[in-house]
Amino acid sequence: MISHLSLENLSVRRGGRLLFESLNLTLDAGEAAALTGRNGAGKTSLLRTIAGLVQSEAGTVGFGPQDPGAARALGLHLIGHLDGLKPGRTTREELTFWSLWTGGGAVSIALAIETLELSTLLDLEVRRLSAGQRRRLALARLIAAPRPLWLLDEPLSPLDAGWRRRFGQVMANHLSTGGLIVAAVHDPLPVPHKTLEIGA
Repeated sequence: MISHLSLENLSVRRGGRLLFESLNLTLDAGEAAALTGRNGAGKTSLLRTIAGLVQSEAGTVGFGPQDPGAARALGLHLIGHLDGLKPGRTTREELTFWSLWTGGGAVSIALAIETLELSTLLDLEVRRLSAGQRRRLALARLIAAPRPLWLLDEPLSPLDAGWRRRFGQVMANHLSTGGLIVAAVHDPLPVPHKTLEIGA
């Protein structure tokens, strides 16, 4: 289980452009970090670097005593700004596929449905969901297949005010059980957090 995340002197270059350099961040169990900065500063690239999808130019990403490969394979979720949902599947099919793929089961899937109020949407094709409903479906895998490190790209967009508060409670619950969160945000993160400004 991931209980520690460290970024040490991290630099990332994409498309020949240096996005950021010498970034440092340390998180322990129960802590969150908000990544802030202008559009294009590299917030999404940093999340993808932590997840192992982008190669850093310099520096390291560490998960305490955990082997980075094993930590990434079994210990984190990356929820991107684009939901990555297949429009022709039903909500039930999409949630079941992603949950089982990432290690969830029937009990945790049922909890995700209840927590994010998806029961009335289960038989609807994803293409018929509103933007907010699609976001709730994407976020449901965090509950349906529990993993300690959540990497979230604009998780509150496009949720309405009520669902922003509700998801804030979900995040708080995750942190209270020793989880970690790194979120790229423009809106305030509704849990206590460190702030790392990208491109400052």
